[in-house]
Amino acid sequence: MDKARGVVAKLKQKLGGQGNPSVAKIRRQRALRERVWKGLPYIRLLLFTVGYLWLLVIPSSKLGQGTYIDENALQPGQVNTYWNWGEVHDADNILAELEQLRDRNASSDQIAQYVVTEFEKDGIPARTQRYSFDTVVESINGTNAYAVLQAPRASGTEAIVISASWISRTGEGDGTLNLRGVSTLLALAKYLKKYSLWAKDLVFVVSDGYLDGMQAWITTYHGETQPNLKAEPLSLQSGVVWTALNIDYPGHSFSHLGIFFEGLNGRLPNQDLINSVSLISRYTVGVPVIVYDHIDSREDYNNRRSLLPSWLPEPLKGNADVQEYAARARNIYRHINYQARGAASGVHGLFHQFRIDAITLFAVPATGPHGFHALGRVLESSLRTCNNLLERLHASFFFYLLVLPGTFMKIGSYLPSAILVGTAMLFTGLGEWIKAGWVWCPSAPSSGEKKQVGQVTPQENGGRWRTRHRPVLEPIAIMLFTHALGATLFLLVRTSWFATNQTVFGSALYLLFSAIPLLASQGVPAIPPSHAPVASVLKAFNLCFASALVSITSVLNFSLAAALAVLMGLPLSLASPSASSSFSVRVTKYAAYCTLALGWLALCPEETRKALWNWEVLRVWFAPFVCVVYVPLVLQAALVCLLPQ
Repeated sequence: MDKARGVVAKLKQKLGGQGNPSVAKIRRQRALRERVWKGLPYIRLLLFTVGYLWLLVIPSSKLGQGTYIDENALQPGQVNTYWNWGEVHDADNILAELEQLRDRNASSDQIAQYVVTEFEKDGIPARTQRYSFDTVVESINGTNAYAVLQAPRASGTEAIVISASWISRTGEGDGTLNLRGVSTLLALAKYLKKYSLWAKDLVFVVSDGYLDGMQAWITTYHGETQPNLKAEPLSLQSGVVWTALNIDYPGHSFSHLGIFFEGLNGRLPNQDLINSVSLISRYTVGVPVIVYDHIDSREDYNNRRSLLPSWLPEPLKGNADVQEYAARARNIYRHINYQARGAASGVHGLFHQFRIDAITLFAVPATGPHGFHALGRVLESSLRTCNNLLERLHASFFFYLLVLPGTFMKIGSYLPSAILVGTAMLFTGLGEWIKAGWVWCPSAPSSGEKKQVGQVTPQENGGRWRTRHRPVLEPIAIMLFTHALGATLFLLVRTSWFATNQTVFGSALYLLFSAIPLLASQGVPAIPPSHAPVASVLKAFNLCFASALVSITSVLNFSLAAALAVLMGLPLSLASPSASSSFSVRVTKYAAYCTLALGWLALCPEETRKALWNWEVLRVWFAPFVCVVYVPLVLQAALVCLLPQ
């Protein structure tokens, strides 16, 4: 017993710091800091590994849940539809007349006037709207046609928009005409005029072109101005638009109804609208629904394995979970491609900028079995559902991944992947900041003492850490310089000479903006040996800024944040100055980072052209974001590799 008491007393004395609690507290804090510092590389590695693996696991069949309706007022599919073969005959007649206009190469004014005439035949007030966009390459002109069917049972303070663009979204607006979509809209307007049950105005819009016509109309409707847009004012007005349905029917008939839902700058509609239309199509009308135009290859036995790579072993190709993963991954990749670039996946995406929930119903071209009859019933029931709303859609999700027609992922299921990578970058930046502020000073040997063979070196014998000055103004000046360089790049790529000679000037700008930081780095003032290197502090600031960017963007636009996490996570963390590296090695690393930052100028001319067009006409922020934010951050990492240690 006495022996045990003695052991306990010794432990208390050791942990208690000779009875002083303050000493014990200081020792514990110091021990904790040392453990965290020693384990920081492993923490960063763990965060990067889990974050990137999480991104790969997102398409797994183990994640996600079934879609459901949150807003009780919608009541999808609870009404009888009366669209029948008489309305299909009307649509066929309108289609024949539209084909005649196409065959004689009618102008935009002639087409719009025909549409207005058809509306007025049915007793619906209609007007045209001419517009013009001035871009650095061309002037885009067109004429929209629109009509307003006033609600007979309400004051008209709310409205629903039904639209169809003259050019289909097939091939992202490659010129395929949407004749059957326009025919469906005109026949639907004539049919809906017969009923007095509408509590909201119905606004019908046939927009010219693909995206430009609707951008002109919706911007003018809300009284917004755009510097390069000249559009006639709208003489017919309605109330606040809550929902919108866009009809896209380019083929003779269709097999599936595809849902497109991405809007400008990463906005998404309320999921209740997608779920309502999907339920109506599948269970009321019997038309299968798909995400985008991706027909599930598992429905066709002959093409069941077409999504899987040829080198995959046969047992894996036949595995149901692997096929499910491939189907989900294709939808997620398409979604990220739209959302990260801020591009609209259809005409509906232009409504989102005004807080209007909208989707495109895309009739996937096929030899059958569906046509005007099925599409009309889907639209009628969907409009009746939207007519039930008492307020804007708000109960369901605005942040989600629609991995399958009936399966989605909540934001909490995919958001941590980008957040973990951003946290790893933050820890790396903070670690660089701490390392820059401390230096190991070995104990100096006594005077007159000579080092003998086998003698312990001062580093082995002992020493201590000393604080050192961290230069702040120089790294901040470098960061401001690179962002100013990015703004200059954005101004240059918007010029007409770049747009008309993109192949030549793209490569020239790549070389020029890669050389400017290289030359400017020679003007960085020399730092005293007692100060921390500029490269170390620059890397700390660069990583902390990039970490904040990824973390904040992940909530607003997850797809863009995931792309940034992949493109900047490891590259920015691995950028490091080295005193032992030769100048040629540092220049090689610098060139690799410059390619990562500016390679799109020479390697992706078509994507660059689309991004600039989206900025000029649709005000999509992707092009300025890349030039003013992404490019400077990667160039800063390049300078970290170039500056001397």
